[in-house]
Amino acid sequence: MTEAAKPESERRKFRAIKGTRDILPPDSALWNWFEKTARSVMESFNFGEIRTPIFEETELFARAIGADTDVVAKEVFTLQARPESVQRAELLREAIHRIGDVKHELRVTRLLQHLTVFVRYLQIALQQGHLPKDAANLHNVGLLERGLKEAGQLWKSGSTQPESYWNGLFEKVKRIADDIRFESAERTSGVSELDLEPTASLRPEATASVVRAYVEHRLDTRPGDQKLYYIGPMFRRERPQKGRYRQFYQIGAEVLGTSDAPAIDAELIEMLTVLLERCQIEKYTLLINSIGCADCRPKYVELLRAELRKPEIFERLGADSKRRVETNPLRVMDSKLPEEQEIIDTKLPKISEHLCADCKTHYEKLKKELRLRAVPFTESPRLVRGLDYYMRTTFEITSPILGAQNALCGGGRYDGLVELLGGPKGIKGIGFALGEDRFIDAIQEARLGEQATKIHAVRPVDVFVAWMGERAYPTAVRLARVLRGEKHAVELPPEELKFRKALERADKMGARYVLIIGDDEIASGQLTVKRLADGKQEKIAEEAVVDYFRGAR
Repeated sequence: MTEAAKPESERRKFRAIKGTRDILPPDSALWNWFEKTARSVMESFNFGEIRTPIFEETELFARAIGADTDVVAKEVFTLQARPESVQRAELLREAIHRIGDVKHELRVTRLLQHLTVFVRYLQIALQQGHLPKDAANLHNVGLLERGLKEAGQLWKSGSTQPESYWNGLFEKVKRIADDIRFESAERTSGVSELDLEPTASLRPEATASVVRAYVEHRLDTRPGDQKLYYIGPMFRRERPQKGRYRQFYQIGAEVLGTSDAPAIDAELIEMLTVLLERCQIEKYTLLINSIGCADCRPKYVELLRAELRKPEIFERLGADSKRRVETNPLRVMDSKLPEEQEIIDTKLPKISEHLCADCKTHYEKLKKELRLRAVPFTESPRLVRGLDYYMRTTFEITSPILGAQNALCGGGRYDGLVELLGGPKGIKGIGFALGEDRFIDAIQEARLGEQATKIHAVRPVDVFVAWMGERAYPTAVRLARVLRGEKHAVELPPEELKFRKALERADKMGARYVLIIGDDEIASGQLTVKRLADGKQEKIAEEAVVDYFRGAR
């Protein structure tokens, strides 16, 4: 009997796969309103939308997020049906290569950690017949097993081997790992082109994809910082529960360029607070911190690890925190276990007390920039990011209206990621991501009832604010905020530009007007507006700025 011929009660009824859901009217109207509002806010700060594929090479996420993180090791949906043991072994081999630039003590610890897991997956792959059992593979796996045993015993015993010994071991492990063959000659001789494509995974987050696109399309050759935002679904294989789905939706933004000016960080955070205001979410807290840089953070990490290893502290930690003492002690600071809170708050050193001079200066300037923008904040020494490429600014926005799981969004600076993914040196980055599900819950709790007005399509910069001199900067920040409130797309350079350079930048960005604010303008109270289409300039009073640009639409 065909399915159609069966009685209705006996027909199979398809349901959404566990961990996914349908968003139906009228809820979908609120989702559309929120996405339009987010686009409007971000475009008023001169961010442009980027759309990346929902699946990428698995190695991209392994390198960007970390092959040994829970996200990559446990939660990624991998599309090609390759044995898990082989996938994990390949990811660990890549991870071993990436630890070469880490300082000595941390490099040895990570080498032994990665090598332990690498050898385990190789052994599993051999047992299951997923790794060719030829003489070369068996010989190389045996070498890794013996080397791991010898090195592990030396390291645990506290033996003071010279750094040259460990450097030599590191190079030897890399050579042997590279000689491991994951495909048999019979398989590779007759496979199709499709079979030879890299293993692909559904994206668990979007920053890696945005940075990959930045590098691939040479966006570093474009003028100024690249300010990009995205909206779309992400995928993680985690246990479904209230508010957490295997397919979920994120909105995020990234700023990539050569500058790490604190004004960039502050403007990104300010943009988030504007979005909160547009959504009428009034009860929220902005938490900020600095986690240092490659010079000062490793020293703090070792100090933190030493404290966590003390028996009177270690024995009071939960299983996850005990594991992280060796793998990633920074993540212990982020623990939510009630029994660990007193330890974290009173027993462990704070990273803010161990910043180098440059990081302290950057952090102080960030706080000054936030105050200038009238953005209230709370300093949180426990706010950390565990991956090596994160540095300096980290931030998170929480809201009590969400209950215990109160995080709305978070972000941070990741100045090393572009280079890590094969891009040019010297490119800095900062970004944030927010979960749409949480934001929608917050909006509903805030009882937002009115629909937004129609959002205009992406347009060029309306006003480029060219400010010169410290006296002009506060006025420039204030007027940029006012004009953005009027729905103009405004570009405010985070650092002072010479007049000619500012005009060139505005012209390349396709700005319609340049609002010029210098010492003469501040002294006279008369600002200069230059229309780039015909070069015409005129003077206007500061209090007339809104009316002038309202009439110039």
